[in-house]
Amino acid sequence: MDKIENVSLDFLSLKDYAQLKIAMIDAYSNMPDSYWKEHHIQSLIERFPEGQVVLKVNGQIAGCALSIIIDESHLEKRHTYKDITGNFSFSTHDPKGDILYGIDVFIIPEFRGLRLGRRMYDYRKELTEKLNLKGIAFGGRIPNYHKFSQELSPIEYIRKVREKEIHDPVLDFQLSNDFHPSRILKNYLEGDTASKEYAVLLEWNNVYYEKPFDTPSTVKKVVRMGLVQWQMRGYSDLDNLMQQAEFFIDAVSGYRCDFALFPEFFNAPLMAAHNNLSESDAIRQLAGFTDEIVTRFNKLAVSYNINIIGGSMPLFENGVLLNVGHLHRRDGSTERYEKIHVTPDEAKVWGLRGGNRVQTFDTDCGKIGILICYDVEFPELSRLMALDGMDILFVPFLTDTQNGYSRVRNCAQARAIENECYVAIAGSVGNLPKVHNMDIQFAQSMVFTPCDFPFPTNGIKAEATQNTEMILVVDVDIDLLRQLNSFGSVRNLRDRRTDLYNLTKV
Repeated sequence: MDKIENVSLDFLSLKDYAQLKIAMIDAYSNMPDSYWKEHHIQSLIERFPEGQVVLKVNGQIAGCALSIIIDESHLEKRHTYKDITGNFSFSTHDPKGDILYGIDVFIIPEFRGLRLGRRMYDYRKELTEKLNLKGIAFGGRIPNYHKFSQELSPIEYIRKVREKEIHDPVLDFQLSNDFHPSRILKNYLEGDTASKEYAVLLEWNNVYYEKPFDTPSTVKKVVRMGLVQWQMRGYSDLDNLMQQAEFFIDAVSGYRCDFALFPEFFNAPLMAAHNNLSESDAIRQLAGFTDEIVTRFNKLAVSYNINIIGGSMPLFENGVLLNVGHLHRRDGSTERYEKIHVTPDEAKVWGLRGGNRVQTFDTDCGKIGILICYDVEFPELSRLMALDGMDILFVPFLTDTQNGYSRVRNCAQARAIENECYVAIAGSVGNLPKVHNMDIQFAQSMVFTPCDFPFPTNGIKAEATQNTEMILVVDVDIDLLRQLNSFGSVRNLRDRRTDLYNLTKV
């Protein structure tokens, strides 16, 4: 091997054909006459120039990658190499398709072992992301299979290759480049005796793929959240309280936030007017304001163009006292969420009961989950939401002591790690001396992330000052979650042993 002075990845040109032919013959020396003819290369370049690249070392072709675009429906049925290439005419190339299909990729023997092939695979992945395709697919050869075909089926052979019991130079390389086997293709490549004409349909999914929209709307990838660390203080009436709430909504929307998050029971100061009643009667009086607050928040979400997560409020419904909150979308729609687990104190003092709704919510910023305070200490709830595609978990909370806060905080951070999502928590500070059972509050609002290279090393994206009224404005990148889900140092969601345990919603 000569000294490598320059390595470049270039688009394939018809002027490269003479060199390319020599390289193909060298790469496929065990398959005579397997090289592409000039008219084949010309057809590929004319149909899809971006899909044809060559790797040059010191100006000479050392490798090549050829591809076309097809519709995903072609992968759902059995196909051969001739089928997928239109009998080598490449008439199957569809510019409106959604899958990049690999036609050929090789490195000549002289330069194998230098990981140069990765550069062509990286290019294919970048091209797939650039063109917003669903992924990459191709029929991968298994050239060592002929050594084991008498004792192993193709499926058994692939399993042993994956478990490192058998070495297959092609399949090992594909697996190391994040491709996963989908199914066996029989009689795929005529004349491939080494693979016994079997191939493995290998796929790579583009985690950044966005389904095209028929309307101008889109799902945002960088989401800005405004967390309201609410000061408990006396308010003369509902108008006075909502004036303060609107002040915060105005502030965070001024920073173009996509979400405003309020704490649990942020409207508790309104119970001061009923402090002469028992705690259970006072909170039922507070429940009388809930419908009006929901109506007002809904209008504010539309007028300030922001999604509002309205903390939580008591709701007396069908003779049952619940702790509920509402998601107010900026398009005017509203959905309710409920506290599932009530604390012993809430049940004893107020007579609260747990709700029954466990769900995620679609928004213009992706799918979110909302858990009220104590609920975040039960990992099953957020896991169900993660399995449903949740990207951000919002936790409005209310804690009176530092140890109570620590339970919420530490469990919320655990939820971010185990579910590979962002978690935002917002609580109230200050005190309410004229409201029984709501005397003091302790809070530090925060945003947690998973712990991996794209994120802060301590898993804390941002934190408010303890026990101080303020807002916390934080940006989170949803694409980083997609990257983590597929390529993280650890993959908590993918590595679950569902053969031993599973989680289902009743």
